[in-house]
Amino acid sequence: MGKTNSEITPETKIGTLLDRFPKLEKTFLEMAPEFKKLRNPVLKKTIARVTSLRQASTIAKIPLAEIINKLRSEAGIQEEFMTDEAVVSPSKESPAWFSPSDIVQSLDARPMLEKGEQPINKVLAGCKNLNAGEIYELTTPFLPAPLIDNAQKQGFLVWAKEEDERVFKIYITPKTR
Repeated sequence: MGKTNSEITPETKIGTLLDRFPKLEKTFLEMAPEFKKLRNPVLKKTIARVTSLRQASTIAKIPLAEIINKLRSEAGIQEEFMTDEAVVSPSKESPAWFSPSDIVQSLDARPMLEKGEQPINKVLAGCKNLNAGEIYELTTPFLPAPLIDNAQKQGFLVWAKEEDERVFKIYITPKTR
């Protein structure tokens, strides 16, 4: 049976994609500078297993359809993926709930990520201890789409802002304020 378009979808995890289509690794890694980090075997085993193509498009600021169609084409899948989804991007304007004085916990995850460690569990555990009105601040070298999705699914409000090209600040607070 031939390959089907359902093997490369917005929810396909990068690790699953690369397991099913090893020849796509080079194509994927060359799509964006952010993806080159997956050359690190530790990050490939951790981040690639939890990050979907939808989340990767957010991280790299590349339209989801562009990523999927390029990968499908390279895999020999004829059917084109079409969507009108916009890439989620950080906002410079702070939400009404944000105040720097409400930040009670901070984590600079850059050293952890450089060592190949995954900060998601530490961040979410810290967020669960927040009281109404308190904010958790996270600093990362890229937009952590899987963490943002997870926090939102757990009932948190999240705001992301790009400080500069390699520094993102993510602010997380309980929805009940």
